[in-house]
Amino acid sequence: MATKETLAAQSNDQSFAHIVDEFQWRGLMALSTDEKELREALDEPITFYCGFDPTAPSLHLGNLVQLLTMRRLQLAGHHPLALVGGATGLVGDPKPTAERTLNDRETVALWVEKLAEQNRRFLDFEGKNAARMVNNLDWTQEYSAIDFLREIGKHYRVGKMLSKDAVSARLNSDAGISYTEFSYQIMQGLDFLELYRRYDCVMQTGGSDQWGNLTSGTDLIHRVEGKSVHLIATPLITNADGKKFGKSEGNAIWLDAELTSPYAMYQFWLNTDDADVIDRLKVFTFLHRSEIEELAEKVKSEPHLREAQRTLALQVTEIVHSREEAESARDASAALFGSGDLRALDAQTLAAALRELPNARVQKGVSVVAALVETGLVESNGAARRAIAQGGVSVNKIKVDSEEAVIDDLLAGDVAVLARGKKSLAGLFF
Repeated sequence: MATKETLAAQSNDQSFAHIVDEFQWRGLMALSTDEKELREALDEPITFYCGFDPTAPSLHLGNLVQLLTMRRLQLAGHHPLALVGGATGLVGDPKPTAERTLNDRETVALWVEKLAEQNRRFLDFEGKNAARMVNNLDWTQEYSAIDFLREIGKHYRVGKMLSKDAVSARLNSDAGISYTEFSYQIMQGLDFLELYRRYDCVMQTGGSDQWGNLTSGTDLIHRVEGKSVHLIATPLITNADGKKFGKSEGNAIWLDAELTSPYAMYQFWLNTDDADVIDRLKVFTFLHRSEIEELAEKVKSEPHLREAQRTLALQVTEIVHSREEAESARDASAALFGSGDLRALDAQTLAAALRELPNARVQKGVSVVAALVETGLVESNGAARRAIAQGGVSVNKIKVDSEEAVIDDLLAGDVAVLARGKKSLAGLFF
């Protein structure tokens, strides 16, 4: 868990005259309401919000963009409302291709608590502009169906609702769209209206893919209250090759350490391509412009050192977990793939690292030949013997000289690291 010390060390870059200028430099503003009015609004402290629906037991890297955007606004003196959607999570926003599976109320309630706790790690809930947690179930459950239709639904025009990108995409798909998901944008609009009324909330942030839902709230407030409020939408993060960011072999990178370990988090960022790393530093760290520009020069002049990637990995892992976890992950990476000492690693960090490699559970005294085959580093016993004979096999960084060798010297937590060559590693659990 990120610590108070981590939060205290974060700051915006004072070389920018305005927070909007910094957002633009960092590439955080894909869309917004009128920029001149937005700048004027942000000249004084305002209350703003961002919503997170409990459609999974953890937030992921896409959500991290929003959390860090909220934190930057908080550091600029503004008041964050972190909304976890106990009501909207029961409905689900329209996916591009098919209906969401509706989770039961108990599951959604559990996930609300998990996501609320994760929000508390990234925002400061103390001080003069302390963040506040809110749950849209608190006001949505007060409406009867008739009251909801009369008081809120009457302000929406079906033609405009149909024109929203998420809705139109579903209407043109084989799956179509249910009235439940079609109504999601009305529920999100109600959220903004209620927060405006309760907390004088005048801005919402979110992803650009949610623009249709974001504008639902501004339109509703304008119709009901006759007031103009503001929006900032961050871009969808993609890699230089155009692929969606945050996916690793089809799996999301979660902010929950039990779903994505600090080591796996560190390795994900460490593997960032040179073409993407500077953009990632801008979005996902609090490094200032001068520091990032210095790293950009090193990407050009000394790309083999991968200093920008190592800085990115350490910084983000600290933000998501803690400095201690980040340093442990760094040390584990160095021990496995560099000159670091495997025996200096604690059992928990080492086990987490080995679970990210090909691995197998074996008996103490297993032969190196059998372990090579069991972990998939070679295809057969014959190939294993040839690899050993060629001097390319090691256990815990000690070269294996005999084809009859067995593994009985274990590391912390009763594990071992098996290697074929320098880069083909596997973990053994005993």
